[in-house]
Amino acid sequence: MKSYGARQSAFEILCRVSEGAFSDKALDAAFSRAPSMDPRDRGLATELVYGVLRHRGRLDFALSQFCRQPLSKLENRVLYLLRLGAYQILALDRVPAPAAVHETVELARKVGLERATGFINGILRALVRGEQTIAWPDPLRDPLGALEHNCSLPRWLAKCWLKELGAEEALALAQAQLQPAPFSLRVNTLKLSREDYLLRLEEAGHSAEATRFAPEGVVVTERGGQPLPGDAEGWYQVQDEASMLIAHLLGPLEGERILDACAAPGGKTTHLAALAVNRAQIVALDLYPQRAELVKAGARRLGCQGVEARAWDLTRKPDFLEPQGFDRVLVDAPCSGLGVLRRNPESRWRRGPKDVAELAALQRKILGNVAPLVRPGGHLLYSLCTQTAEETEEVAEAFAREHPEFVREHLGEVMPADWRSLIDESGALRTLPHRHGGMDGFFAVRFRRRD
Repeated sequence: MKSYGARQSAFEILCRVSEGAFSDKALDAAFSRAPSMDPRDRGLATELVYGVLRHRGRLDFALSQFCRQPLSKLENRVLYLLRLGAYQILALDRVPAPAAVHETVELARKVGLERATGFINGILRALVRGEQTIAWPDPLRDPLGALEHNCSLPRWLAKCWLKELGAEEALALAQAQLQPAPFSLRVNTLKLSREDYLLRLEEAGHSAEATRFAPEGVVVTERGGQPLPGDAEGWYQVQDEASMLIAHLLGPLEGERILDACAAPGGKTTHLAALAVNRAQIVALDLYPQRAELVKAGARRLGCQGVEARAWDLTRKPDFLEPQGFDRVLVDAPCSGLGVLRRNPESRWRRGPKDVAELAALQRKILGNVAPLVRPGGHLLYSLCTQTAEETEEVAEAFAREHPEFVREHLGEVMPADWRSLIDESGALRTLPHRHGGMDGFFAVRFRRRD
């Protein structure tokens, strides 16, 4: 494979993402079509895709210093070639700057953009010469500019984080969201213990450590040459540590009937089954039939029993379910996903204030439709992987006003003492990657239905 194989793959994936594809799925599809691709090329392609998407704002600010016309006027494919070259120049120390320029120009020829090679070559060479002269915004004097241009946030989100967190914390969060997310696994305790799995990882040549808060969690700090042990056997589920906390917050018990209202792809569903040692009856719903099938497949792989999955649109009342028929209900709601920008970096460029408002309305609708399903004394947990006030506290407060039959619980009073740093003043779970060991940004609040 030629040296620009990884770069061409990255370019094609970025073009598909610009048309609406998701980066992780586009990468998986590209690699499945090229099973013989060198692992080093796979690694470089992955780095380039995620790096360009995470740092797009920073790259565009740098490129704009050396381009006479607005970047918005450039052909999309030319702009992505410039971003690929700029990312290698500004962020990849292992790629010499002249090589980054040369490979980008050669890639332009390869993808049929011979006519743009002189323009691309000129802009990237100017960037190499003038990199040290770029006047990046000073975080102290211009925190909004620093968030937007240094930390690659869309302006609306930079304003939002400044308002909600203050300059220092907003900058720390934005910097954390530029970093690769940790590779974490939830050990399937239906099959083996975390201690046993850590030994299996070590034996297979991987370096790993236990997560701080989730008792089943493992962070793989360095991959060895062998596959992760136990994939076919269902020994683990790829899952972030913050996501692992959600099932614990719901607190499933043996013999209970549980609803996972927005279940796919099923990581939390199967965790609930494991915590109840396969002695709970779990109904898992999702909007699309194919996603409900994902939940079923995951349950089979992990050996989870008592899981019934089906498709249902929860903007409609689930009239096939018995009122007050569930001991516990989880609503891990569709959201803006701004707590997982490291994993889904395209979201920062696709979401806007209008999306947040529409999602908050959807979340309130779903909560209202599942609330009648909770039995007296039962629990309802609302969780999502974002931090916007509209989707978190405002939705929780609206639910409490509209449903006086529920009382909000303070999670600090019902969770382990060493989780207290994860619980905010209102009693909600609120994790942030820069505060809590790199875990994703999650929010959760629990309600109990009055007896």
